Amino acid sequence: METNNNKMQKRHVRTGDTVEVIAGNSKGKQGKVIEVLTKKDRVVVEGVNVIKKHVKPNAQNPQGEIQEVEGSIHISNVAVLDPESGKPSRVGRKENDKGKLQRYAKSSGKFI
Repeated sequence: METNNNKMQKRHVRTGDTVEVIAGNSKGKQGKVIEVLTKKDRVVVEGVNVIKKHVKPNAQNPQGEIQEVEGSIHISNVAVLDPESGKPSRVGRKENDKGKLQRYAKSSGKFI
């Protein structure tokens, strides 16, 4: 049975957030979110899941090379760091002083 999910779903992680990996080979590592791949439910985190990519020879690089780049990991395997304690926290949404919805860390109640 197929579902038609054309509407974009809100994520608990945004580009620029500092997150900690809570599951997988890179568990415990912290880094900044470089990119959020919403259609695939994945994120690219700085310094996490580093893979080797083979690049073909071209005009700028006639020898070719092996580059180390960050691979993506599933969005459920990362948690946003609490701005107060620096520990992983769940994220919620509530209105701020101006009546606009804003993300907050559920562990401390501070806005992210």
